[in-house]
Amino acid sequence: MIDTIMAAKPSIPKGTRDFSPVEMAKRNYIFNTIRDVYHLYGFQQIETPAMEMLSTLMGKYGEEGDKLLFKILDSGDFLTDFDENEREKVEELLTLKNQLWTKCSSNQSKTTLVSFLLEMRDTTSEVGLLFEEIILKELLFEGLLLSDKQSGYDIGEGYSLAELKKAIKHKTGNLLNTILKNKIIAPNVGREKGLRYDLTVPFARYVVMHRDEITFPFKRYQIQPVWRADRPQKGRYREFYQCDADVVGSDSLLNEVELMQIVDTVFTRLGIRVCIKINNRKILTGIAEIIGEADKIVDITVAIDKLDKIGLDNVNAELKEKGISDEAIAKLQPIILLNGTNEEKLATLKEVLAGSEIGQKGVEESEFILKTLSVFGLKNELELDLTLARGLNYYTGAIFEVKALDVQIGSITGGGRYDNLTGVFGMAGVSGVGISFGADRIFDVLNQLDLYPKEAVNSTQLLFINFGEKEAAYSLNVLAKVRTEGIRAEIFPDSSKMKKQMSYANAKNIPFVALVGENEMNENKVTLKNMETGEQNLVSAEELIQTLKK
Repeated sequence: MIDTIMAAKPSIPKGTRDFSPVEMAKRNYIFNTIRDVYHLYGFQQIETPAMEMLSTLMGKYGEEGDKLLFKILDSGDFLTDFDENEREKVEELLTLKNQLWTKCSSNQSKTTLVSFLLEMRDTTSEVGLLFEEIILKELLFEGLLLSDKQSGYDIGEGYSLAELKKAIKHKTGNLLNTILKNKIIAPNVGREKGLRYDLTVPFARYVVMHRDEITFPFKRYQIQPVWRADRPQKGRYREFYQCDADVVGSDSLLNEVELMQIVDTVFTRLGIRVCIKINNRKILTGIAEIIGEADKIVDITVAIDKLDKIGLDNVNAELKEKGISDEAIAKLQPIILLNGTNEEKLATLKEVLAGSEIGQKGVEESEFILKTLSVFGLKNELELDLTLARGLNYYTGAIFEVKALDVQIGSITGGGRYDNLTGVFGMAGVSGVGISFGADRIFDVLNQLDLYPKEAVNSTQLLFINFGEKEAAYSLNVLAKVRTEGIRAEIFPDSSKMKKQMSYANAKNIPFVALVGENEMNENKVTLKNMETGEQNLVSAEELIQTLKK
């Protein structure tokens, strides 16, 4: 009967993907390129857990970001979440609960039940005291039990022994579930967990927890997956990788300058033409002050950040919906639609924001970054974009975003300065700034533009054809020499038909094939075949290595 049931068709969650060996080779090309550039600038790698305490994540990404957090509802077998000491307490808790249920379910007298309650009250056990604290007080409060100086407890007026037993069973069951769910035995607030939304907040938590081990300024990079409960669409996934670099413990704007140099270098190496967009949250705050809506800064930034996606009319409609006056919206129009060169935009902003101290500070910071970068002559476009608002709550200074110029896709890199992020974890006064490369979108861009170098995609460089036991033994000796020289090579494991082995080489895009027969073994050589041209040459192991190293 079971054999006749159709097996469920395997699938993966929406917004996630499998990656083939070829795709992984491409992705590793991206990761390695980014990693190499990070190393050039003195960044060190760390990793943090996929799960964080939900209290670590909540409230760090704004209201919209909080809605996209993946919350872990079930932590599996509850005992695996307790340490050895806690497990003993849980086992004691289960024993006590079972004893109470047994006494309540059996034909016990009032005297026997009350005696057991007295024993529980007088115990020095942490679990017993927990029961006394919660269950007995609830029973007394609700009148099911009465405090009696002689016997300790008696049944409340109007209640029967059966009702008392039923209440005890109900309350012990509820208490047990609450304790196991929230780990009340080992007092710890916020046991709920969530998958990390980004790498920046976990990094801030890492800095606070490891402050005594870190040398400041601390330059770290991190390449790990993140998860967001977003609606999947082109270029937007629920599971994707970020490649972050952050500097904490320094207020210097030279950090912003270096991060933009890193962005420019990475995309130049990858061959992707991009526009690097820069803005400053202080400028946005100044704009909100100037138009008379300082308390609506979050609503304003969230709305204008959507300008590219939903257009000006819809942005204005959203602003009005948030309670921003028509007069303020009218004042906002020429500012967010400001055009011209970076220098012209800065000059206009200096005039417009003359009455806002924080706005002027933002203009000064942006001017320093743009002027300093102009000296280095970046390979990619650099633009001051006032519509860049990045709706995250923690940016306080410069903000960055990178758009590909030759492919229609969302931002492929972003970042900014967060002067007070570690403050929420009890470590005030630590300034930080960082960037995050969206590896999955970069992967899509490189695929569309077909920019992967052949050597990055082709893994095996040389395949030894297997003609039999003797030939394979000879080939393995040569193969060892080839691999010692750093050449990626393999031997076909079975002495299958020649056609099958050559098809294997073609399917894997292996550029060279080595053939070894009686003649080759007699001359201590191999026949090397170029799979692209079909050319064949009889060569020694040394000549083979030289050819493949060219």
